[in-house]
Amino acid sequence: MRPDLDEPYEVEGVLNPAAAWSPDGRLVLFPRMVAEGNWSRIATADVVVTGGVPTSVVRRGVVLEPDRTWEHGTTHGGVEDPRMTWIGELGLYVMTYVAFGPTGPRTALATSPDLEQWTRLGAIQFAYDDVLDTDLNIFPNKDTVWFPESIPGPGGEPCFGLIHRPMFDMIGPEATLPAGITDDRPSIWLSYVPVAAALADPRALAHPTGHREIARPEASWEKLRIGGGPPPVRVPEGWLFLYHGVSGTMSANPFERQTEVCYSAGGMILDADDPSRIVQRSSQPLMVPETGAEQVGVVDNVVFPTAIVDVAGRTFCFYGMADASIGVATVTHR
Repeated sequence: MRPDLDEPYEVEGVLNPAAAWSPDGRLVLFPRMVAEGNWSRIATADVVVTGGVPTSVVRRGVVLEPDRTWEHGTTHGGVEDPRMTWIGELGLYVMTYVAFGPTGPRTALATSPDLEQWTRLGAIQFAYDDVLDTDLNIFPNKDTVWFPESIPGPGGEPCFGLIHRPMFDMIGPEATLPAGITDDRPSIWLSYVPVAAALADPRALAHPTGHREIARPEASWEKLRIGGGPPPVRVPEGWLFLYHGVSGTMSANPFERQTEVCYSAGGMILDADDPSRIVQRSSQPLMVPETGAEQVGVVDNVVFPTAIVDVAGRTFCFYGMADASIGVATVTHR
């Protein structure tokens, strides 16, 4: 999917989509569309599958506009980078997205029973944890995805788990890191929502607790930061979780577009009985920018995985290409 330059809503790019199968059997893509001035909307499009392979899209309009006060500032704004999870125990599609409002990027939620009608649950409010000695709500946060089914939470309580990425480095030297955290590079965290609370009221999804860091940058290809990709997929070894890593050099202003970075994709297996524990992790990236569309764009050298689906018995990953267009790759796990 490439931007339609005759469409004002997407002249600066279509990228970083969510994806899901609809109740009536359509494969639906939810791309971020970027208008002039870096104003983003979340759109919807049906994926055309030819010979068992996603090949193109049919646009169907806009799903979410940045029309809430907390989704835009005076000179910037947007609803960005959606991720989608069908949580069968709730009977809901749960979309996370980045609300780029007056205080910077924050993770927000919307739910739908059918991918057509959407209900905003607002920005996520992380429960205060005195053991961490910090309030995660003061930090920007993004790259948030839900597990598709309940997982064991703290103390063994059945919980819905969400992976997210607080960004301590965006606050500056006056920020106090959580207790036990000595590295301010953006890393991957896991939080929980008790199943019983979400079944009683889905709005509980916006109030996770039990926060813990589960992965931080290690290898050279991810030395600047890491963050979540598509929702985890259950495999015999545990949970397959694709993520992105960033290398290169980042300017002092994290809000401006970067020119000296490289985004690659890696993978890890999370333990089925305790998804906060990593069983295996790729030492080398699984995918790096290689094609022209991945190497040249709004931000050069970017592959950014955001959605994973099965089509005709094969697994495909949709990903952002150089912050300008959308590609698809096959995923083979054996």
